[in-house]
Amino acid sequence: MTAFNDTASNWPIFSFIGIPGLEVAQIWISIPFCLLYLVALVGNVLLLILVKAEKSLHEPQFYFLAMLAYTDLGLSLSTIPSVLAIFWFDIHHVGLDACLAQMFFIHTLSSVESGVLVAMAFDHLVAICEPLNYTRILTHYTVACLSGASLIRGVTLMTPLPFFLRIFPFCGANIPSHSYCYYPDVLNLACGDVTFSSAYGLVFVLCTFAVDVVFILVSYMKILGTVMKLGSQDRNWRSLCTVLVFYMPLISLAVLHCYSRDTPPILYTTMSNAYLLMTPQLNPLVYSLKSRQIQAALCKQFLVQCVTAGK
Repeated sequence: MTAFNDTASNWPIFSFIGIPGLEVAQIWISIPFCLLYLVALVGNVLLLILVKAEKSLHEPQFYFLAMLAYTDLGLSLSTIPSVLAIFWFDIHHVGLDACLAQMFFIHTLSSVESGVLVAMAFDHLVAICEPLNYTRILTHYTVACLSGASLIRGVTLMTPLPFFLRIFPFCGANIPSHSYCYYPDVLNLACGDVTFSSAYGLVFVLCTFAVDVVFILVSYMKILGTVMKLGSQDRNWRSLCTVLVFYMPLISLAVLHCYSRDTPPILYTTMSNAYLLMTPQLNPLVYSLKSRQIQAALCKQFLVQCVTAGK
């Protein structure tokens, strides 16, 4: 028992610093954070309710939107409460197990979301380039396979990473650059030879985000070519804009970690918060509110609730 307590006492404690240089104003900075968090929660929950309630939305593209909403909710619930705890309650410390758990969910859900974006790009590709074969290709079985593959890939590739980090000692100040546990950031704090763990992290990125970005770009280039031949207006570029909002901060974070010695801490925090705050907020707005079917379903549900309340 004593040996166990001695081992437990040696587990590292990570100290988050919030936004460097703006510690005095963090209570005010938390207000827009909280508002963005509420918008993300309300928007994604509303989208899930609409997809479930409206039979007209029981189509592949809206199933993918629902899964995207689930992953956005997971990302928001995995990160924002701990960020707001820093701003509101001055809680800056977290243990190793809690840090690894948060890291697992953040990276797994990010990988799943990337896979869902690939599936949505494939859905747009088939709808525009092969409209006559759409119902034959995008069946419920296909949707389930694509969604399941995204989930399995994320969980399978991410599972080893927390175990890699547990074998390393942490002998420094253990102050991450972000307001949450991020794998490259935590790995930089570890002592010892991290070559293999770093290489596996690179493999994880290449097998997920790099492959997905290539497929998405190729899909939208194909869509653009088809649209130009048909001479019609394409409304799917709003989807591409949100894809860029998801990938650009992610790529920027990877680049910043390659040049961490020359990077101001506040830039780290800004990019990491943009990565996990903007996408869950924008997805319901960009994908859903500009969809006529979503708008019609929303108006229908609103009228139903008004009639029910008036009885």
